[in-house]
Amino acid sequence: MNEIDPARRFSAEAVRKFDGPADGNTPGGMNDVARQVASQYRRDTMSPIMVSGVLRMVEFGLLLLSGLGVYFHYVGFFNYLAWQYPLSIAASSFFAVVLLDVTDCYQIVALMRPIANFGRVLLVWAGTFALMALTAFVMKMSEDYSRLLFGTWFVIGFVLLFGLRLVMSKLIRRWARDGRMERRAVIVGGGKAAEILIRSVEKQPYNDIRICGIFDDRGDKRSPPIVAGYPKLGTISELIEFARIARIDMLIVSLPLTAESRVLQLLKKLWVLPVDIRLSAHSNALQFRPRAYSYIGSVPMLDIFDKPINDWDSVAKRAFDIVFSLIGIVVFSPVMLATAVAIKLDSKGPVLFHQKRHGFNNEIIEVYKFRSMYTDKADPTAKQTVTKNDPRVTRVGRFIRKTSIDELPQFFNSLLGSLSLVGPRPHAIAAQSHNLLYNEVVDGYFARHKVKPGVTGWAQINGWRGEMDTNEKIRMRTEYDLYYIENWSLLFDLRILFLTPVRLLNTENAY
Repeated sequence: MNEIDPARRFSAEAVRKFDGPADGNTPGGMNDVARQVASQYRRDTMSPIMVSGVLRMVEFGLLLLSGLGVYFHYVGFFNYLAWQYPLSIAASSFFAVVLLDVTDCYQIVALMRPIANFGRVLLVWAGTFALMALTAFVMKMSEDYSRLLFGTWFVIGFVLLFGLRLVMSKLIRRWARDGRMERRAVIVGGGKAAEILIRSVEKQPYNDIRICGIFDDRGDKRSPPIVAGYPKLGTISELIEFARIARIDMLIVSLPLTAESRVLQLLKKLWVLPVDIRLSAHSNALQFRPRAYSYIGSVPMLDIFDKPINDWDSVAKRAFDIVFSLIGIVVFSPVMLATAVAIKLDSKGPVLFHQKRHGFNNEIIEVYKFRSMYTDKADPTAKQTVTKNDPRVTRVGRFIRKTSIDELPQFFNSLLGSLSLVGPRPHAIAAQSHNLLYNEVVDGYFARHKVKPGVTGWAQINGWRGEMDTNEKIRMRTEYDLYYIENWSLLFDLRILFLTPVRLLNTENAY
């Protein structure tokens, strides 16, 4: 897929031409070349893990339905149903998928080469039937089974299984060419080590890694502007913005473990990003046990950070948000209707207040709230924090802020996907404490944005809600948010969700 990489369309001369200081920084942050490269990557990508996961479910469904179809064809749909047949067909379909998984038949490399894996798939399917026959023999049920029925299913099931894999191989190759299914990676650190790493990664057959460029703080003498055909797009500070725009999935740090202080300095800057961070172990003299490594093809990597709430976890969390958001909208619709009427009667202006806040991956999102201030005194930027007895707040506004009713429209944010029901609370983009932005107060503050922000959160139910009038409050809220990110589970979300109404009874910090 490298022949279409946007990163490789830029020559060394082009890299040197961007406006700005010699170190590659521009007053706006990322340089023009890096911004142009980042903007060319598609946003609607699919995770290889998700693709193989969906294929597991589809193949289980195909095998199950084909088996039941053969059974009903021979027996008749309305005739007496022997329970052992459907049960055996379901169990065999499930076990076949498990065996295919154990034998790595769902790896992207295997899916892209169905002909080469023909024998392995056939062996798994035959092994499934052998195990089914052995189980029937041990349970003294073998004479009850129809050899014709299961022989027919064996042939039809394998044809469907292998036929689907032929179709999937063409789809996966097309998605890889189009940039729809890939893991986008950036190399951190240039020079010879980066060149060796890139060559090693590119040698891997049917690789789903797309290298998007190189970032390094060192000058051109120590880190050339072009490495293995890829340009150095900027410094580590510029990488953070580039990773967000290009939707980078992985950062590969190409530095030896012996450069401990430099590696630690890089990780301190990069850990705020919602990406997998890997340390290349390809050329390291230190050797670890195989279990300590993950691999890109055969290239060993040390796992430093993993992207939180990824792949199937993100699917489960999204389903959680949709279900409970709909429940919340239905349950609280009378309260929201009454609030809308009260706001209209109390003061002039719209019922809803729209505010721009930082969302997932530091993107700007628009959050809905019931308007609680006089329209001419509203502060969309939240530069001036609301204080006790604030004259800008209306009579109805004081009540709905105290009871957190003003936040109820955010159920719609959660339903539409800009917020999650549970997560770090989103702050206004210009929110300040003592004339300092929150990220200037707390080191690593933007790590809160590694997951989607929430309507409620772990910090809020532990008392850290309301006015952020001291730096300590901001630090504590961030600390609780990071704890939530590191310890996330659906049960944790459920706990926070059901504790929220109880903890909201404490209105001491809400005004």
